[in-house]
Amino acid sequence: MALRRLFVANRGEIALRIVRAAQALNIETVVAVSEADKDSAAARLADRSVVLGPPSAAKSYLDPRLVVHAARETGCDGLHPGYGFLSERAILPRLCAQNGIAFVGPEPDVIEGLGDKIQARTMARAAGVPLVPGCDEIATAADARREGDRIGYPVLIKAAAGGGGRGMVIANNADEAEAGFQRASAEAVAAFGDGTLFMERFVPQARHVEVQLMGDGNGRVIHFGERDCSVQRRYQKLIEEAPCAAMPDHLRQQLHASAVALAASVNYRNAGTCEFLFDVLRQEFYFIEVNARIQVEHPVSEMISGFDLVQEQLRIAGGAGLSLAQDQVSLSGHAIECRINAEDTLRDFLPSPGRITRWSAPEGEGIRLDSHMSEGAMIPPFYDSMVGKLIVHAATRDAAIDKLDAALAEFHVEGIATTIGLHREIINHPDFRANTIHTRWLEQVLLPARQAEKAA
Repeated sequence: MALRRLFVANRGEIALRIVRAAQALNIETVVAVSEADKDSAAARLADRSVVLGPPSAAKSYLDPRLVVHAARETGCDGLHPGYGFLSERAILPRLCAQNGIAFVGPEPDVIEGLGDKIQARTMARAAGVPLVPGCDEIATAADARREGDRIGYPVLIKAAAGGGGRGMVIANNADEAEAGFQRASAEAVAAFGDGTLFMERFVPQARHVEVQLMGDGNGRVIHFGERDCSVQRRYQKLIEEAPCAAMPDHLRQQLHASAVALAASVNYRNAGTCEFLFDVLRQEFYFIEVNARIQVEHPVSEMISGFDLVQEQLRIAGGAGLSLAQDQVSLSGHAIECRINAEDTLRDFLPSPGRITRWSAPEGEGIRLDSHMSEGAMIPPFYDSMVGKLIVHAATRDAAIDKLDAALAEFHVEGIATTIGLHREIINHPDFRANTIHTRWLEQVLLPARQAEKAA
C-alpha cells in the first residue's frame, strides 16, 4: 500500500528535496523542525510542520523517541530520515516498526551490521567483494605493531564504528602504529563510545569511488552507476562526479557487480551506497563501507540516469518494490556536484553563519541547484554549514567542467562567506582538468599552494 502521509525527519536542502519528491507522488508531508528552523523552506512547502524542540540537535533532530512520537501524533504512516542525524541509527527504524510507521530505509539489523566496519568487512568477504589487505581487529598496541609489520607500511588504523575521519590514523612505521593505536582508540571512544579498531593497508594514490544502489529487501538490487568523490578535505567530500572517468570499463563492471552482490547478500532494502577505494597504480578496487541511506551526492547519479532516487525510495517504503529493472537504467553523459558551504576558506574553513543579503543562482539547461536558501534567509550556527549543491550535466567530463565553471561564475552570494571561489580554483586546476587527483590531493597540493600564496 502506498504511503499516505510522510514525516520528514531532517532539515535543510534534503528536507526540501524529500518534500518535493513526496508531493510528486501525491503523498502528504509533515516536516520536523527545531525552533531555529520554524521558517525554513521545507516547513513552508510541506503540508504541515511540527516543532521538535530547541535549536540544539540533541534536543530535537537527534532524539529518536521524540521524532517517532511526533510522526505518530501527526498521523504519518511513513518516515524519511534523510542523511546525517538519525539516518543510520538502527533505533529509529525499530521505533518506527513498533509504532506502525514505514521507515524509508533498510531494516534495522542491516543498518547495524553494515554500520560496524568489522562486521561489514565480514559480509563483504562472504559476498566475494575485494577488501583492502588488512586485519579485522587490533586489540592492543602490540597487535597494531605486529599487524602493521605483516601488512606493510603505511597502514591506516580505523574505528570499527567510525566515519568522517574520526578514529582514523595513518602510521608509516611500527612506532607510529603503536602510538596511532592509542590515539585512534581514544578518538573512537570519545566520538562513538566504542574503541574497537581495525587496520588496512594505506593507499596513497587512491580514488574514492562509490556505487549507488537500490534494493527491494528480497535480494533484488540494481545500481545507478558509480560516483568519484576524491576531492576531499579531512575526509569530507567537496566535489563529486559521475561516472568515475579514471576507471576503465572492465573494472567499472566488476565494481558494479561487487556492490550489487554485497547488497543482495543481505537482502538490502531501499537506497544505499557501497563505497570503495580505487588504487590507480595497481588498478584494483577495495571495499570500504556501505552507507545505509540516501547520500548527499545522489543528484549526480540522478543526472546521468534520469531517475528520481528519492521517489523510488518512497515507492519501495510504501510496499511497491523496485519500479524498474537493471536493463532499464541507461547512463549517459557526465555530471559534477559542488557542495556549497557557508565557510571562509581563507580562515581555515571557519563556519560563516548569518543572513544572506544576496542570492543570485545560475540557471540553464543541464544546471540544477538543490538548496533551501534564498535572499534574506538566515543560516543558524547550530548545524552543518552546507547551503546548497550545484550540479551540472553535459555530454563529456570536459564539457561538464566548463559548464560548472560558468555556473559558479554566475552564482553570487553575499552576507556570508562561501566555498564558491574555492570550487572554481579546484575545477580549473590542471590536475583536476587532467583527472589525476586523489583523495589527499586537495590537502597536499591545492590548499598548501593557496596558503603559501596568501602568506606571500
